[in-house]
Amino acid sequence: MKRLTIDPITRLEGHGRILLVLGDEGKLEDAYLQIPELKGFELFCRGRRGEEMPQITERICGVCPEAHHLASAKCLDACYKAEVPEPARIQRELFYNVYIFSDHLLHLIFLGGPDLLLGADAEKAKRNILGILEAYPEFGKKVVRVRAGAQKVLELIGGKAIHPVFALPGGVAKPLTEGDRAMVEERARAMVELAEDLVALFHEKILPDPSFQSYLLAEELNFPTHYMGLVGDGLAPNFYDGALRIVSAEGEEIYRGPAGEALSLIEEHVEPWTYVKFPYLKEFGWKGHVPGPDSGIYRVGPLARLNVAERMATPMAQEEYERYLDFFGGKPVHATFAYHWARLVELVQAAEATLALAREPALTGERVRGELGAPGEGIGVIEAARGTLFHHYRLTPEGLVEFANMIVATTHNAAGIGLSVKAMAKQLAEDGVWDESLLNRVEMAFRAYDPCLACATHFLPGEMPLVVEIYGRDGTLRKRICR
Repeated sequence: MKRLTIDPITRLEGHGRILLVLGDEGKLEDAYLQIPELKGFELFCRGRRGEEMPQITERICGVCPEAHHLASAKCLDACYKAEVPEPARIQRELFYNVYIFSDHLLHLIFLGGPDLLLGADAEKAKRNILGILEAYPEFGKKVVRVRAGAQKVLELIGGKAIHPVFALPGGVAKPLTEGDRAMVEERARAMVELAEDLVALFHEKILPDPSFQSYLLAEELNFPTHYMGLVGDGLAPNFYDGALRIVSAEGEEIYRGPAGEALSLIEEHVEPWTYVKFPYLKEFGWKGHVPGPDSGIYRVGPLARLNVAERMATPMAQEEYERYLDFFGGKPVHATFAYHWARLVELVQAAEATLALAREPALTGERVRGELGAPGEGIGVIEAARGTLFHHYRLTPEGLVEFANMIVATTHNAAGIGLSVKAMAKQLAEDGVWDESLLNRVEMAFRAYDPCLACATHFLPGEMPLVVEIYGRDGTLRKRICR
């Protein structure tokens, strides 16, 4: 028996490794995505003041702090039974759509983009943003310029470029001015224009690529699971708020209702070889790492949101959504690599929604903070770029945190990511030659999810059950040390 390890895996947020187990003839026997990093945010949040949570929890990740910031603020709204005034709600939603645009752009160009635009066989040293800029100089410069403009909007509203400070229980810190509106609208127009360019590039360069289509349509990478996501008016995806909807592997509605109540539908399974947990739907139970309509495994994120939705919320996004569905012959779409296309559809909606929200008359209203009630328990749910994010707190009568739990998008997707990595490795194993190009293709399977492993690993008791395994040169386990 032989083991191949891809360590560290690249172009993602956080740290992880892929372990491939090969038989005596070099054939794949198993594959694992292992998450060796550990964080204990829930534990050290206890005893802190509730209003500090939006600033504490966003430190979980430097790539998606906006998601944790607003999920935490929404959770505190519920804890204090606060009604958020309309100007504050629009400001939050505007901010959040800019974040979705910026984050999806980061993946489509900087992280997943090199695989899509340069190809899996591109020189390793060029599979990055510098390679994109070399191959697509004018387009690459526009991407960098527009994304920088989007980040300026996040800084304007959020108060800081990386970790925002604007959302408070019951609203936001300050109203926006008409000058702020003009600045946001100018950058939103540039976002919509770039979204149009990205759609054109996808259909001209990426979708026609036979290699990409082979991954889109590969039977092993099209495995059925259930899906979860927020929906708003007309069952269109809503990243900031809405009802939570869960559909089965066959596309039938399992649940639609208050997002916070859906937490009771989920249990978490633990494996000894990784620090990430594996959520599953209690109705179906944990059947192991197997897909199918009888398994409790579900997925979240762009692919899931388009599966639980019935339409998109904006015109250009709707047009691209229809092309997406036409290609796959309808819903649900189970293809791992469809995450990329679904992410593009969402980026378009986020850009269009940003421009529409920037033109809302109530955006610059003065009343941006609602009245707070007595502290209690609450759940805040939001759609992070990678999928559904739950924050659940219980506050003491003094407003201190006595319980905190977070289930993040990559945790929801952990089982699905592992299945995709194993399916991709199995598909490639027929070639039998595990060179660098082939190993990069294995990485492409997890990269489609744009996982954020920095967010995904939380261990409630705050312990670190460290395991050190020592292997001999022949691949046999020589010693195992546990703490």
